[in-house]
Formats: sequence, C-alpha cells, structure tokens
Amino acid sequence: MNSFRQRIAIVLSALAILTLTACERPPIEAKQTGYRGTGMDQINNPRTDAQLAKINQLPASISASPDGPRAGDVYKNVKVLNNLSQEQFTTFMVSMTAWVSPKEGCAYCHNVQNFADDSLYTKTVSRRMIQMNQTINANWGDHVKETGVTCYTCHRGNNVPQNVWFNPVEKRGGNMLGNTNGQNDPIKTVGYASLPNQPFKDYFVANSRAARVNGDTALPTGHKASIQETENVYGVMMHMSNSLGVNCTYCHNSRAFSNWEQSTPQRVQAWYGIQMLKDVNSSYITPLTSIHPADHKGPDGDIAKANCTTCHQGVNKPLLGKSMLKDYPYLAAPAKKASADSMQTAKK
Repeated sequence: MNSFRQRIAIVLSALAILTLTACERPPIEAKQTGYRGTGMDQINNPRTDAQLAKINQLPASISASPDGPRAGDVYKNVKVLNNLSQEQFTTFMVSMTAWVSPKEGCAYCHNVQNFADDSLYTKTVSRRMIQMNQTINANWGDHVKETGVTCYTCHRGNNVPQNVWFNPVEKRGGNMLGNTNGQNDPIKTVGYASLPNQPFKDYFVANSRAARVNGDTALPTGHKASIQETENVYGVMMHMSNSLGVNCTYCHNSRAFSNWEQSTPQRVQAWYGIQMLKDVNSSYITPLTSIHPADHKGPDGDIAKANCTTCHQGVNKPLLGKSMLKDYPYLAAPAKKASADSMQTAKK
C-alpha cells in the first residue's frame, strides 16, 4: 500500500511540475510602491537580470572631433549630415554599419562602386531614420528625457529591429468561430495572454483612438466600450507591461486605475510614449512603404512598425537608461515636426 501511495505521489508531483512550468519561478523580489493593501508592488526576478543586462548592453562608442572640413564639402550627395566634420561623418557611418548591418557592411545601403549613388532603397530609409532619431531626441523629451535614442536603441545589430509589428489580418477559426480577433493564439507580444495579439493598429498610428475604456463614474455614462474594444485595450496594456518588464502598478494605482491624479508619474511618461509612437509610425515609417520590396512587407502590404518593445526590450529604460548621445550629439540636433510627406526631403 505504501509503495502504491508513493507512486501516486510521484505522479501527482510530476503533474504539478508540468502544470506550473509556465509560471514565474523564484527567487523574486517585491518592492512596495503604494499603500499597503493596494497591491502596488513591483516584482523583479534576479534570475532574469543577467539576461536582460546582456540584451541591453551598450555597444562600443567612438567619439570624433567636430573640427575640420565639412562632410558635405568632402563627399558627394551628403544630404542629412552634411554639416558634420569629415571625422564625425565617417565615424558615424562606421558606427551605424555596426548597429544596423554588421554582416553586410557598407554595401547594405551603398553602391560600393559609387557611394554617391541613391539607387538602393535602404539609403533613403537610413536618411529618414537619422531624421527620425533627431526628431525624437528634439521633440519627445517628455518620453525619452535626456537619455535619447540612436539607431542602436532599436536595431541592436539587425537590419530590421527584432520587435516590430504589421497590420493584423482577419483569422478565422472555422465556420462557427468567425473572426477570432487574434485571440487564443498567445504570443510574446502581449505577454502570452489570451487577448488580441496585434492591437497596435488601433492605438499606435496617427488619428487612432486612446487606449482607455475605464469609466470615471460608478455607473456607465457617456462612451460605453464594446467587449472587443476592451479586450484590445487590455491587450495593448499587457504589451506595455511585458515590454518594460513591469506590473500594471508601475503606471496605475490599483485602487483607481482610471484616475490620473492617483497614478504614478510613469503613467504620464507612458502616455507621451504612445503619442511618440503615433508620430514616428505615421510620419517616418509608413511613408516609406512604397520603396520597400514586397518580401519586407506584411500580409496586409504594410511595412514593419515600432511598438514599445522595439526600444525597451524587457526593461523600463532602454539600454538600462544609459545614453549614447554624448558620442553622437548630432542625433540630438533640433528638428522640425515632421509632416506626412516630408520623406521627400530624403530623396531630393
């Protein structure tokens, strides 16, 4: 009998292990950020810190003197960084190659037989991305603060950043299920939640609606969100939480989620981040659709766009809050607010 009970215990233990494999295992650290009883704790797992630190390491930086002849006077067809010194310009080209195309080298953007040639679409794209960096650093300080961004913040050695999104296409789960709205198909994008897994088209492009469904009264008044809209909002909130490696209470007060006065300062910074995504996706990225090859586009014919994970990659401050702008100050140069057709400046 004892032997039988032991076998049963072993089987139950094995089943418990299999059941809990998707749960976060210890050790964990909890830091209280609000009043007791509100559940406002930030959970951190030291076991994953080393991996996140590796992902968010700074690359080697190269400083350069601003003195000497201007790049626009030395090289032909320099349209965006022509005011840099020759040393700054060549240093930045080497750095950008390491950030974006370490395998392909200069040939990823340039005709190496004629560097002034504009025939490769990647050269036009790179010009616009430099301008996008300058705009973010100049106009979106409410989100990026003094740390700012560079090409490396998103690319991390990849031609296309690893964490991007395309427009969703309707998926049908059978004649009876109809449009599943991307549900029950858990992916990392929304923290493996059983929620719509591509909610970004509704919130991360120009003129999209606010990601908000909670009312501010006890009974429903005014706008009443549909179940589908509510699920989309929760999907994008799960995405933000997973992207930054934080809990909901990093931005929200758990006793009054919709109340801005009782929220943490990070909620305002996150709001500016959403507005920034709308700007860069609509003003800089989407206008480049027509020059991209078909195999770089999604099922809907759109190109890869940015979301929170594109920069953050699992930490609340990209690259753990370390700035690269001291070695590349020209990426923080003042920039005008972009218009939808301003891509033409990169072609002229």
